[in-house]
Amino acid sequence: MFTMSQNSWMPRSVLNDPCRPSWQAFVLSDAELALNLSPGGSKIILKYAGKDATQEYDPIHPPDAITTNLPPEKHLGPVAPDTVEKVQIVITDEEKARQARIAARPPLDEILNLHDFEAIARQVMAEKAWAYYSSAADDEITNRENHAAYHRPRILRDVTKVDWSTTILGHKSSMPLYITATALGKLGHPDGEMILTRAAAKHGVIQMIPTLASCSFDEIVDAAQPGQVQFFQLYVNKDRNITKRLVQHAEKRGIKGLFITVDAPQLGRREKDMRMKFEAEDPSEVSKTGSKGVDRSQGAARAISSFIDPGLNWNDLKWFKDITAMPLILKGVQCWEDALEAYDLNLAGVVLSNHGGRQLDFARSGIEILVEVVEKLKEKRGLTFPNEQFQLFVDGGVRRATDVLKAVALGATAVGVGRPFLYAYSSYGPEGMDKALQILHDEFEMNLRLLGAPTIRDVVPEMVDASNIHSHLVAVPGDRLYDSNYESMQHATLRELKPKL
Repeated sequence: MFTMSQNSWMPRSVLNDPCRPSWQAFVLSDAELALNLSPGGSKIILKYAGKDATQEYDPIHPPDAITTNLPPEKHLGPVAPDTVEKVQIVITDEEKARQARIAARPPLDEILNLHDFEAIARQVMAEKAWAYYSSAADDEITNRENHAAYHRPRILRDVTKVDWSTTILGHKSSMPLYITATALGKLGHPDGEMILTRAAAKHGVIQMIPTLASCSFDEIVDAAQPGQVQFFQLYVNKDRNITKRLVQHAEKRGIKGLFITVDAPQLGRREKDMRMKFEAEDPSEVSKTGSKGVDRSQGAARAISSFIDPGLNWNDLKWFKDITAMPLILKGVQCWEDALEAYDLNLAGVVLSNHGGRQLDFARSGIEILVEVVEKLKEKRGLTFPNEQFQLFVDGGVRRATDVLKAVALGATAVGVGRPFLYAYSSYGPEGMDKALQILHDEFEMNLRLLGAPTIRDVVPEMVDASNIHSHLVAVPGDRLYDSNYESMQHATLRELKPKL
């Protein structure tokens, strides 16, 4: 349980849970709390002053957030349990209706593809959680184009046995994909990112651990099986001592690749997430001139990411090479010039990505950039792909094994999948995650046979017609499965008028 006051932040242990901090208090000014710890600003601090704030706190903070980020002098000592006011949890009619929808979910046998998980998740997730997971930047053009960008087999080949396993940065993977980093996993399920860890072990794929996970880094690593390969996605902190400590701790814990996010010097405006925060406010508490401290309209991710260093630049990569021997991969490269720069600096690879459409709207899809990067690096440096020394990855918009195979054919080593797995476990828990990976397994088997490709090495550029890759078709309805799940942007609306007394 976590309790908050205007002058202190007080976590206490949940019985029999060794991962939680003990009953302790940390002194912190209201402004610091609003800016550095609370995604909702000062109002949420005042709302839960002296009360149990576990339900609000847990999904958006790892359990070691306080002890990791506050200096020892902020530690005041034990908190008396009898001084904490319990919050009365009221089951609203809206929550009762959501629980009824959960009970009405179709059995997993009726889930046939990853689109189905998204459709169910939209109906059963809490509104704030759905708004965060599904939101994208500005008009969400790029978010939709990511999927649209994926819109010739060989015959008479022996495909009795097909093998879609591969290696990623030298490590075996049962599929040419990895579970990419996505923040705030507990918004969808109490076990958060650890569901992904367990599923990755069970199905032989690699998980990328996010900086902004709901679970702590060590919880996620501890949940892994012996020998299980994990990567780490890094948002670079303005305080380089903190970054150095994170990176070296990750290396010590056995992380096999450091993916440095380079497309987020500031997190984008995810308006669905932002609008949900407006609607969650009590109108009587909203100041006409706005509140001080954190802009309450930012939404969950932007408000907890103020630590990200907007000054990160190419010169910093030498420093990273000095502090770690892990392979370095830049996550969020969006043009061939930057991919070439990364190659010339002897990095291990790049992720061609627009952050799932959540950063700069109208940024191109990863697979569109891939075509350009492969062409230019062959022209400029004589490289062919896939390439063991410099690996190309793509993420964003993937919903089918065919999407992955298109990227592989065009030169990618593997593809990152994020949102579909969130929707799978948000709607069905760990069993949903198992089902999602099994669906992909079955799709890979069928598609390799139909392509006439016994192995991933036999998936070649000639199997993909990329001549229209630069066509931008987001405005044209086409993919019914995808379009039916997409929730259109909403305008601001009038608040409910209250009769004057």
